[in-house]
Amino acid sequence: MKYSILFLLCLPAFFVSAQTKSITVEDIWKDYTFNARSVPGFNFQKDGRHYTRKEGNKVVQYDLLTGKETKVLLDATTLPATGSFDQKFSRYSFSSNENKMLLASDLESIYRHSTKGYFYVLDRKTNSLSSLGREDKISLATFSPDGQRVAFVRDNNLFVKDLKSGETRQLTTDGKTNEIINGMADWVYEEEFGKTKAFAWSPNGDQIAFIRFDETEVKEFIMTIHKDDAYPEYQRFKYPKVGEKNSKVSVHVFNFNTYKAKKIDLGNMDDQYVPRIKWTHDNNGLVVFKMNRHQNNLKLILADTKMGTTRTLLEETNDYYIDITDDLNFLKDKKHFVWTSEQSGFNHVYLYDMNGKLVRQLTNGNFDVTRLYGVDEVNKMVYFQSAEQSPLERQIYSVDMDGNNKKNLTPFSGTNAAQFSSTFDYFVNTFSTVNTPPTFTVYDRTGKEIRVIEDNKKLVSIQQSYGTQPVNFSKIKNAAGDELNAWTIRPPNFDLSKKYPVLMYVYGGPGSQTVNNSYGYNNYWWFQMLAQKGYIVVSVDNRGTGARGEKFKKMTYQQLGKYETEDQIAAAKYLAAQPYVDGDRIGIFGWSYGGYMSSLAILKGNDVFKAAIAVAPVTNWKWYDSIYTERYMRTDDENPEGYKENSPVYFADQLKGNYLLVHGNADDNVHFQNSAEMAKALIKANKQFDTYFYPNRNHGIYGDNARLHLYTKMTDFLEEKL
Repeated sequence: MKYSILFLLCLPAFFVSAQTKSITVEDIWKDYTFNARSVPGFNFQKDGRHYTRKEGNKVVQYDLLTGKETKVLLDATTLPATGSFDQKFSRYSFSSNENKMLLASDLESIYRHSTKGYFYVLDRKTNSLSSLGREDKISLATFSPDGQRVAFVRDNNLFVKDLKSGETRQLTTDGKTNEIINGMADWVYEEEFGKTKAFAWSPNGDQIAFIRFDETEVKEFIMTIHKDDAYPEYQRFKYPKVGEKNSKVSVHVFNFNTYKAKKIDLGNMDDQYVPRIKWTHDNNGLVVFKMNRHQNNLKLILADTKMGTTRTLLEETNDYYIDITDDLNFLKDKKHFVWTSEQSGFNHVYLYDMNGKLVRQLTNGNFDVTRLYGVDEVNKMVYFQSAEQSPLERQIYSVDMDGNNKKNLTPFSGTNAAQFSSTFDYFVNTFSTVNTPPTFTVYDRTGKEIRVIEDNKKLVSIQQSYGTQPVNFSKIKNAAGDELNAWTIRPPNFDLSKKYPVLMYVYGGPGSQTVNNSYGYNNYWWFQMLAQKGYIVVSVDNRGTGARGEKFKKMTYQQLGKYETEDQIAAAKYLAAQPYVDGDRIGIFGWSYGGYMSSLAILKGNDVFKAAIAVAPVTNWKWYDSIYTERYMRTDDENPEGYKENSPVYFADQLKGNYLLVHGNADDNVHFQNSAEMAKALIKANKQFDTYFYPNRNHGIYGDNARLHLYTKMTDFLEEKL
């Protein structure tokens, strides 16, 4: 294949050097020998030239162009230790004028993204510190645009503190655990729409819009937590499963001039979602995303909060489903907005006027725009990331507001991701390839390199000393003739006359990718370790994966698992036919959706897969949450065949090979129920299998040596079974 040959020609010389050291699981998950150096997210200041960074309990300012420290903006040890503040903080943020700072301390997780902790406001002019929310832990503390107020959520209610008067006002009073939430997302919105904060300040800061979630009728899920007590602790939270009742949502706006709240009239809200709310640059213009339960109809409702009127700004429909993003940018001229859509069959950038009329398409072609970074209105430019060069790669581009003069700012083969300064004058680019760890570099708006912040040369040297093998790209055809992207790692001193066992690594979920030209971090090193032990490691992106347009991604609609599994089986059969592969020793490993895939693969592909590792798998779609599952499958009542034919639990009797089933019993995402039911089905079918469970561990299974323990088990399992 042309791509693979070119890639091999460009490989660093160290990949062909002799192996000198053996990689161990302890190196990866105990000593973290191979951790890449990273650069923390840049907290750019409003001048576009400086950024700040948390260093211990200080906030230090740096010059982006030189990398030199310019001043210490905060030293928490100089502040008075009052109440819960012990001169330490976990996070910080600035008000818009940068005269005040919010400090968070003693943060604890709620779910995947949400946290709560103690928050304090620092007045930088007077160096005075005040506490928010009494001595209770709160969430989502956010300055108003003028920096005069701070909104936050406590006990499911929305509060605002006036920083001038010191008065804290409770805006809602009906919040109650597992019943009513104001201003903060429920579990399923947080997980599947990727948002925790459900409130937003108006541009002038005199109004605050928020979403109210009534989850009274949502069924409860219970997890058992073991804490060395006579009786375990039971965690209860609302989790809507397929076909069950979701939270009833409504949108409200509190006006600080009238001290009254109004409910926005969104029409019929039965089985409707509100995944986003966003203000325009008109202080009375609030846009509400309204989406139906099937998620194939999206309306942007523009509400006039002064007049109380609403109208549909934009409506999109889709034959399959619509992905929710944050790619909505209202322009300061109050006449236009920039939006991304798959309406052409690929995800592209569009300019509309405030009547919802298309002005022009800003990007076009048979490729996906994969991220919209923002609009530089001063210079009339849009910045974005796309897969134009290849689905395996990502480059950063600019295009002007006329849709002309598109420029590739990062024209090198690999994966590029940008963090732009507040003025768009500069960006920090994170660049890596599948064989090289990330490099962090500062560029100006034209793509001119300013300086390298971190190049991970030490890790490159470590790769050389451990004799890592090249990851090579190729294409494998499925039974339908589609070319599937794949990568392969071969053992050192690979011998075509020998036959090697194969481990396939899979995720395979909608829009995902495991086959891309980017660094793989800890899994990369585990795969390299397996290669040293004599395995060929392969990953294949099946139909349904991303960066190849809407048709390729959405063809799995209502049949999740069917085509993906067929493709993994076809790839395994192709590999088995190669003269250097032992077709009787092919295994497959996946986590989450990948665990679902590896389970289906060994059951439906029992003639080709000898072993499978499934970590935290979905084993029946009816046990997963409403928003994710119904987006791709509709409900069990609407699509019984799709559910029945693509849920591993119904095929337990087909197990022939070796199956390792792993789950954390405090997994709030993919519930332990999935593995318990799978084990029950395997036992009923009298099928032997291996299983590991991790008490009190969530979907990520980490902490207190859990990853070391798990990867040791997986390695031992493969060594024994393959």
